[in-house]
Amino acid sequence: MIQPPTTAMVVPFDGQFRVAEYNSSPSEQLGSRKALEKSLAKRVKEISTLQRKLYADDRYSILLVFQAMDAAGKDGTIRSVLSGVNPAGCQVFSFKSPSSEELDHDFLWRTARRLPERGRIGVFNRSYYEEVLAVRVRSEYLANQRLPTVDNDSIWQERFESIRAHEQHLARNGTIILKFWLNVSLEEQKARFLKRLTSPEKYWKFSKSDLSERGMWSEYMAAYESLLNETSRDYAPWYAIPADNKPYMRLCVAQIIADTMAQLPLRFPEKSAEEVALFEDHIVSLNNE
Repeated sequence: MIQPPTTAMVVPFDGQFRVAEYNSSPSEQLGSRKALEKSLAKRVKEISTLQRKLYADDRYSILLVFQAMDAAGKDGTIRSVLSGVNPAGCQVFSFKSPSSEELDHDFLWRTARRLPERGRIGVFNRSYYEEVLAVRVRSEYLANQRLPTVDNDSIWQERFESIRAHEQHLARNGTIILKFWLNVSLEEQKARFLKRLTSPEKYWKFSKSDLSERGMWSEYMAAYESLLNETSRDYAPWYAIPADNKPYMRLCVAQIIADTMAQLPLRFPEKSAEEVALFEDHIVSLNNE
């Protein structure tokens, strides 16, 4: 079992996590932005080195799940943390409104098709957790799924059961699952929205629907609290990351990924004694070309 590297940010497995009690800003004393970025660069280098070993070992895969309210910084964090990783060893997928084809399958189908292969890091920017977030808050989304029967008293618990079973199955088969909830505050989201509305180069990031989602903040926080408690497990932990300070947030995510990968028993494939014995012949053959 891979132990969580930073217990202070792990959502406990006992169902006692309370969103209202968790800070969106770091409680510890921070260094300068430059110092945080320097530490991040060091962690990114570690992840890059470990990813090459992960790929060569070819027994494990890494699945990184990012969930957050709009403007929390998912895209920037993914870009910053994985900037040094060989693109051939990393797969990033964003999940937005489901297509008609996706709606004709069970709610885990579209993400199951995008799971990382052994030796690779897979990233889900939003995920199957939208099925117990947006779909729970917006009842019209559930109606669009055309389920044969819907019991409003049990459907969310049933989906949590399906998610837990799905993640446990993946873990048993070598997928290391790390899930990050980027906890941005209502006030910081407002500041970031205003920046998008007043900076031409950021206009494209803003959508009118962002405001309607913001208007249901309390409903989303209740949904987050429920899913975090129901699905944070030792085989697929949730990490609650303060997101109001972007450099700190990115460093936290990178540290968790690097520390977790460092605990894996990764090894480069070994050659047999017979194969190594032939290397001298190969060297001579190449030098004589």
